[in-house]
Amino acid sequence: MLENENSFTIEQTLEGWVMDKCDNWRDHYEANYAEKFDEYYRLWRGQWAAEDQTRQSERSKIISPALQQAVESSVAELEEATFGRGKWFDIRDDYRDQDKQDIAMLRAALDEDFKKNKVRKAVAECLINAAVFGTGIAEVVLEEEKEMTPATQPVMGGELTAVGVNIQDRTCIKLRPVMPQNFLIDPVATDIDSALGCAVDEFVSTHLVEQLQEKGVYRDEPVSEASPDFNIEPDQDLTTFSEDKVRLTKYYGLVPRHLLTDAQNDSDAEEEVVELSGESEDDSYYVEAMVVIANSGTLLKAEANPYMMQDRPIVAFPWDVVPSRFWGRGVCEKGYNSQKALDTELRARIDALALTIHPMMAMDATRMPRGAKPEIRPGKIILTNGAPSEVLQPFNFGNVSQVTFAQAQALQTMVQTATGAIDSAGIAGSINGDATAAGVSMSLGAIIKRHKRTLINFQESFIIPFVQKAAWRYMQFEPELYPAADYKFHTTSSLGIVAREYEVTQLVQLLQTMSPDTPMYPKLVTSIIDNMNLANREELIAVLDQANKPNPQAQQAQQAAQQAQMAFQASQTAALNGQAQESQARAQKIAVEAQILPQELEIDRIKAVTTNLKDGDADDKEFQKRLKISEQLLKEREIAVKEGNAAPQEAPQPAPQPQPQLQGMIPNGQQ
Repeated sequence: MLENENSFTIEQTLEGWVMDKCDNWRDHYEANYAEKFDEYYRLWRGQWAAEDQTRQSERSKIISPALQQAVESSVAELEEATFGRGKWFDIRDDYRDQDKQDIAMLRAALDEDFKKNKVRKAVAECLINAAVFGTGIAEVVLEEEKEMTPATQPVMGGELTAVGVNIQDRTCIKLRPVMPQNFLIDPVATDIDSALGCAVDEFVSTHLVEQLQEKGVYRDEPVSEASPDFNIEPDQDLTTFSEDKVRLTKYYGLVPRHLLTDAQNDSDAEEEVVELSGESEDDSYYVEAMVVIANSGTLLKAEANPYMMQDRPIVAFPWDVVPSRFWGRGVCEKGYNSQKALDTELRARIDALALTIHPMMAMDATRMPRGAKPEIRPGKIILTNGAPSEVLQPFNFGNVSQVTFAQAQALQTMVQTATGAIDSAGIAGSINGDATAAGVSMSLGAIIKRHKRTLINFQESFIIPFVQKAAWRYMQFEPELYPAADYKFHTTSSLGIVAREYEVTQLVQLLQTMSPDTPMYPKLVTSIIDNMNLANREELIAVLDQANKPNPQAQQAQQAAQQAQMAFQASQTAALNGQAQESQARAQKIAVEAQILPQELEIDRIKAVTTNLKDGDADDKEFQKRLKISEQLLKEREIAVKEGNAAPQEAPQPAPQPQPQLQGMIPNGQQ
């Protein structure tokens, strides 16, 4: 058995190994996802199928547009958030690089090439696929095109000018959306890089394969027409066209090294493949490769990964992440149950209307003439054997209940609640029963947060990887226009339409609480205009910026006024300081006078005692008497002075002269 296994391994071809993996992956997809994705597609397109019936007696085939509105509204919100401002990606260089001119040139060149190759249109289609099926997938295609530009050239020595075109070969990077039924991936993988490999399996026109064979991209192998397969058709409800098409399977991933080597030995481009691959780990069993197979058996291309970064040319993102699964959760899956209930309600009402609106008759068949046709139409004469009132009787099933209208409205609200999409149904009626500003703001905040989650998945898993891969391809194949360097890419997304309207409302409410003279007022006005979707938004912002710039003359006048105000304040401060110093000097003077007053009193006392005295005992006694009286008066004055110092709020009074009192005590004969 070991010998048989070894012989089988040796005889196995690369295309056989790849197709065996792809067939197993397709069986897993069809068993788990194909039926659900087909129903999501029909609900979004509004196409009825027999398997969509909810009851056997159902006759109506109407499909409510609630889920269609949710898908288109959600996709439009993400498109506006990504491309609403025109600039949807940016490039950052190393902070040590002071030259920012190369960054600006690279950004402008990438933006121009993306517009030329209609990248935005392809991204919009990927968003639609992600909203319907849960995952958006695209292939980064590298093509060589001839760029033609009008030009003139002098002829006949400059006498005449020839008008023509200049033709130049250019490498173009395009983004091609891939439908889920045309994409195969390792079932246990959660993203493109962690999978063993992935493949794009679809029908292409025969002439495209023949043109690539003429250019030498594909091997010159005979390719026949492919057999029909409804499972990989973009629209399975259409009649297939089985002529001039080839089933092309493009595999990107790891393959056994010995199988790739055997396949390359049959090709004439072996040396070129080795040069592009640049493999250094020859001992590894697997090698990253690109394999193209036609009609599940014809090998058209087999080479190691030719890209310098060894990345796979596939980008994919989930609309909403499902843990440990590659396939995400889209808008149709979120609103599936509510949509089915709404369709059931509408179809039941229409079937009931058929029984209540259209006229019906109950008749006695035994009293009808032989050969009579029981038809009811205007102007028809019905023959009866007897009185018509006894033979014929109108018959109906009653009226349709009015409760069904309210139920349908509630189910439509449930679809919007499940998907988080609001549009023509109205904000107040779809997200909040009360049309209050606070209630609408709270509901809008919750909806905006749900859109931001999807926006982050879209940017991190799809936009940034695509811009990186495109820049790497241009650096490798167009080094003259795109010099190779280590750049950092990031997206520049703005708010969506609903989020911008919500933010404008908040800014207007904040603006009403401020005065126009405050510094924040012009900034808020600029923010409001910047969030509005106006055609001349940039012009209005430029006018506001110009108006907010200070006038030189007004600025000089304001500076002069400020200097005058400062000088006036300085003069007032100096005057107050002078008054304070004067008051302090007056207080010091009063204190010194209070200290000198006892000495003056002592002098006056001595003078009064010694005045008009003569020699003798009587005079001595009179002197002693005067001395005692003066001492008593001196003590009283000292007490009064101390009391005056203890009460500074009272102004000091000049001390009275004791001399008149002393003189009054002296006898008249001795004055």
